[in-house]
Amino acid sequence: NVAPESKVVRITDPELFDYPFIYFAGVQDIAFSRAEREALRRYLLNGGFIMMDDFWSPDGRRNVLQAMNDVLPDAKPVELTLDHEIFHNVYDLKELPQVVDYRTWSSGYEFEHMHSGFGGDQKPHFFAYHDPNGRMVAILCHNNDIGDGWEREGENPEYFEHFSVKYSYPMGINIVTYAMTH
Repeated sequence: NVAPESKVVRITDPELFDYPFIYFAGVQDIAFSRAEREALRRYLLNGGFIMMDDFWSPDGRRNVLQAMNDVLPDAKPVELTLDHEIFHNVYDLKELPQVVDYRTWSSGYEFEHMHSGFGGDQKPHFFAYHDPNGRMVAILCHNNDIGDGWEREGENPEYFEHFSVKYSYPMGINIVTYAMTH
């Protein structure tokens, strides 16, 4: 059964274990307390999966990777390339998707520069963390806002066609399908 309304659950709430897939957005400056690190580690190592999205810039990338390294100190992030199954398991993506938020796109930009200016690598990156058995437990979508394509489908037909249909829905469906079947 799928609940049509989203549910916000604290990382430390035992109810978190009722949800096999969690989604974090806007994680550029994320920081976990010790209790949150321990709870998230327990969740991920006991079958849970997390998708982290909407973080940009070298500083955002460093911060999110460090936060995840604190959660899973024995796991190392693996950058996924286009040949990874997650990009092809339901929808066959021909390029690594990159989605900017509606406001950025409507201002004429293709990179969310407000996070750190125009410096640094502006390409999309996808990092995975795996448990000791090799199961992917987390995907981090850097230089991306995949979720904005899910949120903004009714605001502008051109944005919808370019980002939602082409990248956001296919990538989201691929990620959820991969997480639930592996």
